Amino acid sequence: MRGFNKTTVVTQFILVGFSSLGELQLLLFIIFLLLYVTILVANVTIMAVIRFSWTLHTPMYGFLFILSFSESCYTFVIIPQLLVHLLSDTKTISFVACATQLFFFLGFACTNCFLIAMMGYDRYVAICHPLRYTLIMNKRLGLGLISLSGATGFSIALVATNLICDMPFCGPNRVNHYFCDMAPVIKLACTDTHVKELALFSLSILVIMVPFLLILISYGFIVNTILKIPSAEGKRKAFATCASHLTVVFVHYGCASIVYLRPKSKSASDKDQLVAVTYTVVTPLLNPLVYSLRNKEVKAALKRVLGTPVITKTS
Repeated sequence: MRGFNKTTVVTQFILVGFSSLGELQLLLFIIFLLLYVTILVANVTIMAVIRFSWTLHTPMYGFLFILSFSESCYTFVIIPQLLVHLLSDTKTISFVACATQLFFFLGFACTNCFLIAMMGYDRYVAICHPLRYTLIMNKRLGLGLISLSGATGFSIALVATNLICDMPFCGPNRVNHYFCDMAPVIKLACTDTHVKELALFSLSILVIMVPFLLILISYGFIVNTILKIPSAEGKRKAFATCASHLTVVFVHYGCASIVYLRPKSKSASDKDQLVAVTYTVVTPLLNPLVYSLRNKEVKAALKRVLGTPVITKTS
Protein backbone atom coordinates (compact mmCIF):
# COMPACT_ATOMS: atom_id res chain seq x y z
CA MET A 1 0.00 0.00 0.00
CA ARG A 2 1.18 3.51 -0.77
CA GLY A 3 0.56 4.69 2.78
CA PHE A 4 -2.29 6.38 4.54
CA ASN A 5 -3.61 9.86 3.82
CA LYS A 6 -1.57 12.40 5.76
CA THR A 7 -4.71 14.09 7.06
CA THR A 8 -5.76 10.91 8.86
CA VAL A 9 -5.95 11.53 12.59
CA VAL A 10 -7.80 8.38 13.69
CA THR A 11 -5.21 5.93 15.04
CA GLN A 12 -7.62 3.17 15.98
CA PHE A 13 -11.16 1.97 15.37
CA ILE A 14 -13.70 0.43 17.70
CA LEU A 15 -15.38 -2.64 16.23
CA VAL A 16 -18.90 -2.43 17.65
CA GLY A 17 -19.80 -5.92 16.44
CA PHE A 18 -22.08 -7.74 18.85
CA SER A 19 -21.54 -5.38 21.80
CA SER A 20 -25.27 -4.72 22.14
CA LEU A 21 -25.91 -8.37 23.01
CA GLY A 22 -24.28 -8.04 26.42
CA GLU A 23 -23.94 -11.36 28.27
CA LEU A 24 -25.00 -13.28 25.16
CA GLN A 25 -21.52 -12.59 23.81
CA LEU A 26 -20.22 -15.51 25.89
CA LEU A 27 -22.67 -17.83 24.17
CA LEU A 28 -21.63 -16.41 20.79
CA PHE A 29 -18.00 -17.01 21.73
CA ILE A 30 -18.69 -20.69 22.33
CA ILE A 31 -20.68 -21.02 19.10
CA PHE A 32 -18.10 -19.23 16.95
CA LEU A 33 -15.23 -21.15 18.58
CA LEU A 34 -16.88 -24.49 17.81
CA LEU A 35 -17.65 -23.39 14.26
CA TYR A 36 -14.08 -22.14 13.74
CA VAL A 37 -12.54 -25.40 14.97
CA THR A 38 -14.95 -27.34 12.75
CA ILE A 39 -14.02 -25.19 9.75
CA LEU A 40 -10.30 -25.79 10.29
CA VAL A 41 -10.71 -29.53 10.88
CA ALA A 42 -13.04 -29.96 7.89
CA ASN A 43 -10.85 -28.00 5.47
CA VAL A 44 -7.61 -29.59 6.67
CA THR A 45 -9.26 -33.00 6.29
CA ILE A 46 -10.28 -32.21 2.71
CA MET A 47 -6.74 -31.04 1.91
CA ALA A 48 -5.19 -34.12 3.53
CA VAL A 49 -7.50 -36.50 1.68
CA ILE A 50 -6.73 -34.84 -1.67
CA ARG A 51 -3.00 -34.77 -0.92
CA PHE A 52 -2.68 -38.42 0.09
CA SER A 53 -5.18 -40.00 -2.31
CA TRP A 54 -3.73 -40.42 -5.80
CA THR A 55 -7.22 -40.92 -7.28
CA LEU A 56 -7.98 -37.28 -6.45
CA HIS A 57 -4.90 -35.83 -8.16
CA THR A 58 -6.98 -34.19 -10.88
CA PRO A 59 -7.53 -30.50 -11.76
CA MET A 60 -11.00 -30.50 -10.16
CA TYR A 61 -9.65 -31.59 -6.77
CA GLY A 62 -6.63 -29.35 -7.18
CA PHE A 63 -9.03 -26.40 -7.31
CA LEU A 64 -10.87 -27.79 -4.27
CA PHE A 65 -7.56 -28.15 -2.37
CA ILE A 66 -6.65 -24.51 -3.00
CA LEU A 67 -10.21 -23.37 -2.19
CA SER A 68 -10.07 -25.18 1.16
CA PHE A 69 -6.68 -23.60 1.91
CA SER A 70 -7.95 -20.15 0.92
CA GLU A 71 -11.11 -20.56 3.01
CA SER A 72 -9.00 -21.52 6.04
CA CYS A 73 -6.86 -18.40 5.64
CA TYR A 74 -9.98 -16.33 4.99
CA THR A 75 -11.51 -17.30 8.34
CA PHE A 76 -8.17 -16.88 10.12
CA VAL A 77 -8.18 -13.21 9.11
CA ILE A 78 -11.51 -12.58 10.88
CA ILE A 79 -12.64 -15.15 13.45
CA PRO A 80 -9.72 -15.19 15.95
CA GLN A 81 -10.04 -11.44 16.44
CA LEU A 82 -13.82 -11.80 16.76
CA LEU A 83 -13.35 -14.42 19.48
CA VAL A 84 -11.01 -12.12 21.42
CA HIS A 85 -13.42 -9.19 21.17
CA LEU A 86 -16.38 -11.29 22.34
CA LEU A 87 -14.57 -11.85 25.65
CA SER A 88 -13.07 -8.36 25.95
CA ASP A 89 -14.50 -5.03 26.98
CA THR A 90 -11.95 -3.34 24.72
CA LYS A 91 -12.85 -3.92 21.08
CA THR A 92 -10.29 -1.69 19.42
CA ILE A 93 -8.17 -2.28 16.34
CA SER A 94 -5.39 -0.02 15.12
CA PHE A 95 -5.70 1.81 11.81
CA VAL A 96 -2.86 -0.24 10.31
CA ALA A 97 -4.30 -3.53 11.59
CA CYS A 98 -7.71 -2.59 10.20
CA ALA A 99 -6.20 -1.87 6.78
CA THR A 100 -4.22 -5.13 6.89
CA GLN A 101 -7.31 -7.13 7.83
CA LEU A 102 -9.30 -5.46 5.07
CA PHE A 103 -6.61 -6.25 2.48
CA PHE A 104 -6.29 -9.94 3.34
CA PHE A 105 -10.04 -10.38 3.76
CA LEU A 106 -10.69 -8.90 0.31
CA GLY A 107 -7.75 -10.78 -1.17
CA PHE A 108 -8.92 -14.22 -0.09
CA ALA A 109 -12.58 -13.37 -0.75
CA CYS A 110 -11.84 -12.27 -4.34
CA THR A 111 -9.60 -15.27 -4.89
CA ASN A 112 -12.41 -17.58 -3.76
CA CYS A 113 -14.82 -15.97 -6.21
CA PHE A 114 -12.44 -16.57 -9.11
CA LEU A 115 -11.56 -20.10 -7.95
CA ILE A 116 -15.21 -21.12 -7.89
CA ALA A 117 -15.56 -19.79 -11.44
CA MET A 118 -12.52 -21.83 -12.52
CA MET A 119 -14.16 -24.91 -11.00
CA GLY A 120 -17.19 -24.18 -13.17
CA TYR A 121 -14.98 -24.13 -16.26
CA ASP A 122 -13.46 -27.44 -15.16
CA ARG A 123 -16.95 -28.99 -14.97
CA TYR A 124 -17.74 -27.59 -18.41
CA VAL A 125 -14.69 -29.24 -19.97
CA ALA A 126 -15.28 -32.52 -18.11
CA ILE A 127 -18.90 -32.86 -19.26
CA CYS A 128 -18.91 -31.14 -22.64
CA HIS A 129 -15.49 -32.39 -23.82
CA PRO A 130 -14.86 -35.60 -21.83
CA LEU A 131 -12.51 -37.18 -24.40
CA ARG A 132 -10.31 -34.08 -24.48
CA TYR A 133 -10.50 -33.33 -20.73
CA THR A 134 -7.01 -34.52 -19.79
CA LEU A 135 -5.57 -32.76 -22.83
CA ILE A 136 -7.28 -29.42 -22.10
CA MET A 137 -7.20 -29.40 -18.28
CA ASN A 138 -3.57 -30.39 -17.90
CA LYS A 139 -1.41 -29.60 -14.88
CA ARG A 140 0.07 -26.50 -16.48
CA LEU A 141 -3.33 -24.95 -17.22
CA GLY A 142 -4.62 -25.85 -13.75
CA LEU A 143 -1.69 -24.15 -12.02
CA GLY A 144 -2.04 -21.20 -14.36
CA LEU A 145 -5.73 -20.72 -13.53
CA ILE A 146 -5.03 -21.01 -9.80
CA SER A 147 -2.20 -18.46 -10.03
CA LEU A 148 -4.36 -16.13 -12.10
CA SER A 149 -7.16 -16.34 -9.51
CA GLY A 150 -4.81 -15.48 -6.66
CA ALA A 151 -2.94 -12.71 -8.48
CA THR A 152 -6.15 -11.08 -9.73
CA GLY A 153 -7.87 -11.41 -6.35
CA PHE A 154 -5.06 -9.79 -4.36
CA SER A 155 -4.46 -7.11 -7.00
CA ILE A 156 -8.10 -6.05 -6.71
CA ALA A 157 -7.80 -6.17 -2.92
CA LEU A 158 -4.76 -3.89 -3.07
CA VAL A 159 -6.59 -1.37 -5.25
CA ALA A 160 -9.68 -1.41 -3.01
CA THR A 161 -7.64 -1.08 0.20
CA ASN A 162 -5.67 1.85 -1.23
CA LEU A 163 -8.88 3.60 -2.29
CA ILE A 164 -10.19 3.36 1.27
CA CYS A 165 -6.98 4.10 3.17
CA ASP A 166 -6.27 7.14 1.01
CA MET A 167 -9.31 8.90 2.50
CA PRO A 168 -9.03 11.10 5.61
CA PHE A 169 -10.45 9.70 8.87
CA CYS A 170 -10.85 12.30 11.60
CA GLY A 171 -13.65 10.77 13.71
CA PRO A 172 -15.93 9.15 14.71
CA ASN A 173 -14.13 5.83 14.87
CA ARG A 174 -16.87 3.29 15.71
CA VAL A 175 -17.15 0.65 12.97
CA ASN A 176 -20.63 -0.87 12.97
CA HIS A 177 -19.35 -4.37 12.21
CA TYR A 178 -17.31 -7.16 13.80
CA PHE A 179 -14.42 -6.77 11.34
CA CYS A 180 -13.07 -4.11 8.98
CA ASP A 181 -15.18 -4.34 5.85
CA MET A 182 -15.44 -1.78 3.07
CA ALA A 183 -18.85 -0.15 3.63
CA PRO A 184 -18.66 0.28 7.45
CA VAL A 185 -15.17 1.81 7.25
CA ILE A 186 -15.97 4.14 4.34
CA LYS A 187 -18.89 5.58 6.31
CA LEU A 188 -16.37 7.03 8.80
CA ALA A 189 -14.37 9.02 6.22
CA CYS A 190 -14.35 12.80 6.62
CA THR A 191 -14.82 13.57 2.95
CA ASP A 192 -17.13 13.03 0.02
CA THR A 193 -16.89 9.32 -0.81
CA HIS A 194 -19.22 9.08 -3.83
CA VAL A 195 -16.49 8.69 -6.47
CA LYS A 196 -14.58 6.07 -4.52
CA GLU A 197 -17.75 4.22 -3.60
CA LEU A 198 -18.59 4.06 -7.30
CA ALA A 199 -15.12 2.69 -8.02
CA LEU A 200 -15.46 0.08 -5.28
CA PHE A 201 -18.94 -0.84 -6.54
CA SER A 202 -17.45 -1.36 -10.01
CA LEU A 203 -14.79 -3.65 -8.52
CA SER A 204 -17.53 -5.59 -6.71
CA ILE A 205 -19.35 -6.12 -10.00
CA LEU A 206 -16.10 -7.36 -11.55
CA VAL A 207 -15.44 -9.79 -8.70
CA ILE A 208 -18.98 -11.08 -8.19
CA MET A 209 -21.05 -10.73 -11.35
CA VAL A 210 -18.42 -11.49 -14.01
CA PRO A 211 -17.42 -14.89 -12.52
CA PHE A 212 -21.08 -15.67 -11.77
CA LEU A 213 -22.11 -14.94 -15.37
CA LEU A 214 -19.25 -17.08 -16.66
CA ILE A 215 -20.47 -19.92 -14.43
CA LEU A 216 -24.02 -19.52 -15.76
CA ILE A 217 -22.72 -19.65 -19.34
CA SER A 218 -20.69 -22.78 -18.54
CA TYR A 219 -23.71 -24.48 -17.01
CA GLY A 220 -25.83 -23.47 -19.98
CA PHE A 221 -23.54 -25.57 -22.18
CA ILE A 222 -23.41 -28.29 -19.51
CA VAL A 223 -27.20 -28.62 -19.29
CA ASN A 224 -27.47 -28.67 -23.08
CA THR A 225 -24.93 -31.51 -23.22
CA ILE A 226 -26.56 -33.47 -20.39
CA LEU A 227 -29.98 -33.33 -22.04
CA LYS A 228 -28.47 -35.05 -25.07
CA ILE A 229 -27.41 -38.07 -23.00
CA PRO A 230 -29.78 -40.92 -23.99
CA SER A 231 -29.95 -42.79 -20.67
CA ALA A 232 -31.66 -41.46 -17.56
CA GLU A 233 -28.89 -42.92 -15.39
CA GLY A 234 -26.28 -41.04 -17.41
CA LYS A 235 -28.17 -37.79 -16.96
CA ARG A 236 -28.51 -38.39 -13.23
CA LYS A 237 -24.77 -39.01 -12.79
CA ALA A 238 -23.90 -35.95 -14.85
CA PHE A 239 -26.18 -33.69 -12.81
CA ALA A 240 -24.85 -35.24 -9.59
CA THR A 241 -21.28 -34.22 -10.46
CA CYS A 242 -22.42 -30.59 -10.67
CA ALA A 243 -24.71 -30.50 -7.62
CA SER A 244 -21.94 -29.82 -5.07
CA HIS A 245 -20.44 -26.99 -7.08
CA LEU A 246 -23.80 -25.36 -7.77
CA THR A 247 -24.70 -25.42 -4.07
CA VAL A 248 -21.51 -23.54 -3.21
CA VAL A 249 -22.01 -21.13 -6.13
CA PHE A 250 -25.46 -19.95 -5.10
CA VAL A 251 -24.63 -19.60 -1.40
CA HIS A 252 -21.30 -17.85 -2.02
CA TYR A 253 -22.35 -15.40 -4.74
CA GLY A 254 -25.81 -14.92 -3.24
CA CYS A 255 -24.47 -13.70 0.12
CA ALA A 256 -21.80 -11.55 -1.54
CA SER A 257 -24.39 -9.93 -3.81
CA ILE A 258 -26.68 -9.08 -0.88
CA VAL A 259 -23.91 -7.16 0.88
CA TYR A 260 -21.81 -5.65 -1.91
CA LEU A 261 -24.21 -5.09 -4.82
CA ARG A 262 -26.98 -3.19 -3.07
CA PRO A 263 -27.69 0.54 -3.44
CA LYS A 264 -25.96 2.76 -0.90
CA SER A 265 -29.24 3.71 0.78
CA LYS A 266 -29.79 0.09 1.73
CA SER A 267 -26.25 -0.91 2.58
CA ALA A 268 -26.02 0.45 6.14
CA SER A 269 -28.07 -2.13 7.97
CA ASP A 270 -27.41 -4.13 11.13
CA LYS A 271 -28.70 -7.13 9.19
CA ASP A 272 -25.49 -7.01 7.19
CA GLN A 273 -23.72 -8.56 10.17
CA LEU A 274 -26.03 -11.57 10.00
CA VAL A 275 -25.34 -11.93 6.27
CA ALA A 276 -21.62 -11.47 6.97
CA VAL A 277 -21.76 -14.40 9.40
CA THR A 278 -23.01 -16.51 6.50
CA TYR A 279 -20.14 -15.72 4.14
CA THR A 280 -17.40 -15.55 6.79
CA VAL A 281 -18.40 -18.61 8.84
CA VAL A 282 -21.13 -20.71 7.19
CA THR A 283 -19.74 -20.74 3.62
CA PRO A 284 -16.20 -21.86 4.64
CA LEU A 285 -17.89 -24.66 6.62
CA LEU A 286 -20.30 -25.46 3.80
CA ASN A 287 -17.62 -26.10 1.17
CA PRO A 288 -15.93 -29.14 2.79
CA LEU A 289 -19.23 -30.54 4.07
CA VAL A 290 -20.92 -30.32 0.68
CA TYR A 291 -17.98 -31.78 -1.21
CA SER A 292 -17.44 -34.58 1.33
CA LEU A 293 -21.08 -35.54 1.93
CA ARG A 294 -22.23 -35.34 -1.71
CA ASN A 295 -19.10 -36.57 -3.46
CA LYS A 296 -18.60 -40.34 -3.63
CA GLU A 297 -14.97 -40.04 -4.71
CA VAL A 298 -14.05 -37.89 -1.72
CA LYS A 299 -15.93 -40.16 0.69
CA ALA A 300 -14.21 -43.24 -0.74
CA ALA A 301 -10.81 -41.54 -0.58
CA LEU A 302 -11.47 -40.46 3.03
CA LYS A 303 -12.25 -44.07 3.98
CA ARG A 304 -9.02 -45.25 2.33
CA VAL A 305 -6.99 -42.61 4.17
CA LEU A 306 -8.61 -43.61 7.47
CA GLY A 307 -8.04 -47.28 6.70
CA THR A 308 -11.75 -48.09 6.51
CA PRO A 309 -12.73 -50.75 3.95
CA VAL A 310 -14.42 -49.26 0.88
CA ILE A 311 -17.47 -51.26 -0.13
CA THR A 312 -18.13 -51.31 -3.85
CA LYS A 313 -20.82 -52.91 -5.96
CA THR A 314 -18.41 -55.57 -7.21
CA SER A 315 -17.40 -56.50 -3.66
